[in-house]
Amino acid sequence: MTNRAPEQITVGPNRRLLILTVAVSLSVFLAIHLLSSPAAPAPAPAKDDGVVPPGVSVFDDRYPAVSKLDPELLAAIRRAAEDAARDGVEFTVNSGWRSAAYQNRLLREAVADYGSEAEAARWVATETTSAHVAGDAIDLGPMAATDWLAQRGAAYGLCQIYANESWHYELVPEAVRTGCPQMYPDPTHDPRMQS
Repeated sequence: MTNRAPEQITVGPNRRLLILTVAVSLSVFLAIHLLSSPAAPAPAPAKDDGVVPPGVSVFDDRYPAVSKLDPELLAAIRRAAEDAARDGVEFTVNSGWRSAAYQNRLLREAVADYGSEAEAARWVATETTSAHVAGDAIDLGPMAATDWLAQRGAAYGLCQIYANESWHYELVPEAVRTGCPQMYPDPTHDPRMQS
């Protein structure tokens, strides 16, 4: 048995530069990747939050956006939809009842889209002021349905509340006798939105 010292591995200047370059490049890549990766997105709202796919009928109780509407509002919408169908017009639900979480998400998205809370408030209410969260509002489509309701909705107690939202209807029972009240220009003019 020979007592030999272990061999030393020598790394020449080119190999040292290559190792250093790879290490620095890897560090830079990881730093950029980790710092620029967005946080995990919030889970998408689901059917149970009030989300509806395109084409959902006002008669489709499988969706909480429909089934959790105020019963009187739902009955009025369904009566109107039955009569509109005789005229060849179909009502579809773009939105109805919404969970507070879904309403908050819509508001955050509106702030991001419109650039300020003040501008977003012209289109999306808070969870505490939204008629959708209370089940007291429905957003309808297509345009033929909203046109039909604009002309005949008062007879059912269904009124467009905001001039900037031709799709948004609420139940105003006295409209059957007195007609729909004057519309607010947008939700920021509605005293109910001030709470």
